[in-house]
Amino acid sequence: MLDNRDAAPLPSWLDELSRSGLSPLAGIAGALREDQRAVAQGISTTYSSGVNEGRITDVKLQKRLMAGRSGVPLLRHRIVLIAHLRRRYVDRLATAPR
Repeated sequence: MLDNRDAAPLPSWLDELSRSGLSPLAGIAGALREDQRAVAQGISTTYSSGVNEGRITDVKLQKRLMAGRSGVPLLRHRIVLIAHLRRRYVDRLATAPR
């Protein structure tokens, strides 16, 4: 489904998961069914919010780590530093020989 960006088999795939007899897979199927339209949209569209979600995760992690011990200027500095380090890491991966 993901390679072809075709969400048409999604309902039957979810049914198979539900009938698998494995409760974790059935649970995943139930959770995906709750917002099946969004899942289908995510499969079929070329757009991704993965980068934004990663940045949000970074901000939340830093806020938890700092636990109110500092103000916004230090939080901002740490977030910018993390974004810079992540960008360098991704660039290094892109140029690495395979």
